[in-house]
Amino acid sequence: MGLRERFRDFARTPMEQEADELREQSFGEGGDDLTALAPRYPACVCGTVRTVTLPPRRSVPALVAEVWDGKGSVNLIWVGRRAIGGIQPGTFVRARGRVATFKGVPTIFNPAYEIIPKQ
Repeated sequence: MGLRERFRDFARTPMEQEADELREQSFGEGGDDLTALAPRYPACVCGTVRTVTLPPRRSVPALVAEVWDGKGSVNLIWVGRRAIGGIQPGTFVRARGRVATFKGVPTIFNPAYEIIPKQ
């Protein structure tokens, strides 16, 4: 490692370091690049759940989880569910499904998922 790389690493913020570590773990688990997801194609995404939201009770029950891999994000939506055990902010997941664009955001509806222990 040269002097330039050491200064670059020294100047990075803790959040940037965490994002790089998350990106490496995501690729290590077989995740696709979330910034390059193509609509209507299957994808395998890995990352940390940043937010979990529920639409109002008047609408169809759905659980929405935003997954971030350190560089990009994707929404995972489980239709007909109000809660899924283990899906909460900070959980590392691997999900597979077909990508759609919903409200301008890459989205996977009813994905198959695995909760992976964070390294």
